[in-house]
Amino acid sequence: MILPVVYEGVEVDAGYRLDILVEDQVIVELKSVEKTLPVHEAQLITYLKLSRCKVGLLINFNVKHLREGITRRVN
Repeated sequence: MILPVVYEGVEVDAGYRLDILVEDQVIVELKSVEKTLPVHEAQLITYLKLSRCKVGLLINFNVKHLREGITRRVN
């Protein structure tokens, strides 16, 4: 899903794309990396602020147990 960015009433083509948006309330950002980095969490926080959603999940599938790869952020 494309996340529109509106600045002073003008829609800016920023190119933000959400992986999954659940019920217009929860953003799910999917990764498959060796280790999630601060830049991945910053990406999720940016999406939360721009969309005004309150809850976001960063899920990394490249872990032995999936529960180790889930990070929850609240805006």
